[in-house]
Amino acid sequence: MTTAPWRDPALPAAARVDDLLSRMTLEEKTAQLYGVWVGADTDGDGVAPLQREMSSDYDWDQLITHGLGQLTRPFGTAPVDPALGAQALARAQRRIAAAGRFGIPALAHEECLAGFTTWQATAYPVPLAWGASFDPGLVEEMAEAIGRDLRSVGVHQGLAPVLDVVRDPRWGRVEETIGEDPYLVGTIGSAYVRGLESAGIVSTLKHFAGYASSAGARNLAPVRAGVREFADITLPPFEMALREAGARSVMAAYTDTDGVPASADPGLLTELLREEWGFTGTVVADYFGVGFLQTQHRVAGTEAEAAHAALAAGLDVELPTLKCYGKPLIEAVRAGEIPEALIDRAARRVLFQKCESGLLDEDWNPEPAERIDLDSASNRALARRLAERSVVLLDNPDGVLPLAPDTRIAVVGPRAADALAMLGCYSFPSHVLTHHPEVPMGIGIPTVLESLRAELPDAKVTFAEGCGVDDPDTGGFEEAVARASEADVCVAVLGDRAGLFGRGTSGEGCDVTDLQLPGMQADLLDALVSTGVPVVLVLLTGRPYALGRWHGRLGAVVQAFFPGEEGGPAVAGVLSGRINPSGRLPVSVPRVPGGQPWTYLQPPLGLAGEVSNLDPTPLYAFGHGRSYTTFAWESESEGAEIGTDGSYDVHVTVRNTGDRAGAEVVQLYLHDPVASVTRPDVRLIGYRRLELEPSEAYRVTFRFHADLSAFTDRSQTRVVEPGALELRLGGSSAETRHTARLSLTGRVRVLGTDRRLLCETEISRAD
Repeated sequence: MTTAPWRDPALPAAARVDDLLSRMTLEEKTAQLYGVWVGADTDGDGVAPLQREMSSDYDWDQLITHGLGQLTRPFGTAPVDPALGAQALARAQRRIAAAGRFGIPALAHEECLAGFTTWQATAYPVPLAWGASFDPGLVEEMAEAIGRDLRSVGVHQGLAPVLDVVRDPRWGRVEETIGEDPYLVGTIGSAYVRGLESAGIVSTLKHFAGYASSAGARNLAPVRAGVREFADITLPPFEMALREAGARSVMAAYTDTDGVPASADPGLLTELLREEWGFTGTVVADYFGVGFLQTQHRVAGTEAEAAHAALAAGLDVELPTLKCYGKPLIEAVRAGEIPEALIDRAARRVLFQKCESGLLDEDWNPEPAERIDLDSASNRALARRLAERSVVLLDNPDGVLPLAPDTRIAVVGPRAADALAMLGCYSFPSHVLTHHPEVPMGIGIPTVLESLRAELPDAKVTFAEGCGVDDPDTGGFEEAVARASEADVCVAVLGDRAGLFGRGTSGEGCDVTDLQLPGMQADLLDALVSTGVPVVLVLLTGRPYALGRWHGRLGAVVQAFFPGEEGGPAVAGVLSGRINPSGRLPVSVPRVPGGQPWTYLQPPLGLAGEVSNLDPTPLYAFGHGRSYTTFAWESESEGAEIGTDGSYDVHVTVRNTGDRAGAEVVQLYLHDPVASVTRPDVRLIGYRRLELEPSEAYRVTFRFHADLSAFTDRSQTRVVEPGALELRLGGSSAETRHTARLSLTGRVRVLGTDRRLLCETEISRAD
């Protein structure tokens, strides 16, 4: 085999794969189409729902004689020292290679949503915090660091980013998303893909497609999205990450849309993804998703039928472990019930990706380092920068913040002194380590309380928990009120506990009925406000919560979306004034807890009006965020007449008019007054983050192209229509500072897959 063409790195990858495939038996080709989850439990509290039913018994030694497609989460299943884990993975790979005729190892994949999900690895802010930063460059830098760490231990594929667009913030997985706007999700998500891929890691887009539009905000519920919502809101981030960033893998969603499960939808996984968009990578199943076609969706009567439906749709790899793509599939092919060509098609894609990753080369197995640091000083510095840029100052009406350095501060709340308050459900300590209480955290995670004491050493800081995150006990209220009454200011640190499948208030399977703060936290906040002492509300959450109940009664409001291991110092720095807050909301903050779902992307009938007594206007709009400095905007771009294939440059000069450095996020929104179908009143089409010293100014140019006004019309065709448009420069979706009016002339223009997806921006220093 060492002289076979498929071993020759000088040959094109396609030629190598074709040669290899021609030499393989049906069993060997099929073995490339599934993963194996070594060490995964099928019993105990840590088991995911339905995991027991979806796990099959197999003889490991016999299984690997035919080869193996993937190894599932060798680091993310249980606590393992990074260096020892890398050595164990290398041994397992050598064993897999030695067992088969061709000596090909498996692709190893891991979760990496908020950092490498393994013990002792850096826990970065969650994706919702990435969105709040409005900083694609920093997110790309973080993803590259995550990718380097994955490569250092022998991992090839990362299951991230999540490109679902928030449609109902009651959904538990909001923390895993980047926000409620497809342009923000697409640009930030693409940055993550570029960073991960630049480190040689196969990036996997999740969850394709529609998962976040599940009915009633229930995890894994049917999707009720209409054709235009799906085309214009759900799909664009995926298209952007594939076309602009080069993602090499896509994960099929659990859900069904209009009765068709994504894992068995050839219109989605083949016609759109491959034939229209030109994707050539692999489609992998969400965990147990192939088996769910039989057990949950009931569109297959047997495991073989489930395998057939998935393969025919274009789903190449069954994850996390073998269930349908093994013996049932092989027997059905032998019986003539499933074409072997489907096996060949999927195996070719898998082997091509292995070839790209160097796994068909003879020297595929580098020796891992003896010492591996997955939480380096540079990682922590990066985590802190992202955390600092993601903290959002929602309100500070009376200038209570920054806090005086020698003031008396009562820190109150269930999230103030808990390190896990900083982490989302896909960070290793929340995801896995809670099932191993005997194992230390593995990384340092300063709490808000610890960080505030370090930040303000001359302040007198007291603490009372007040209540738990979601339990009904109010026994701690009295002490909390007493501490607040003795202080000059009360810092109330409230929010979520990340968990899985109902074990948290945020996270996968932790959906909620409304957007009231969990447990008794709202009542605790009422009690603190009633003292008359200024209350600074600090929220550490995975979703937005309704805050209208306290509007005008709080000294200040600070929002941090699970800001990671360095989130405590970041929040404390904002409170002290060392950090000038610059985060902007990636999701709207509602006024009242009911009346969901709501996002800012509403047509006129979705806005407030006289026909209903319910006002859906958010308390704080998408894109909102305050600063400790001030900015002046000037623009002379009044508009023009352009063709439906034309372009127009919008210019704005932004100056820091305050006495300290700060960051402004310039946002460009599109308003379409009249269209052939209803359109969102406004939607984001461009943004630029600016770092400005006092008196410093930058000129920003947004290069708008008519393609950015396109939408799906009544014939389900993406078009640019002639007519009036408004380009609105603003500090949020609700705050317009300048408007340029355009008139698009000419015929209706039909767009193809070469349409422009991005609004290019340029900046230059202004005098």
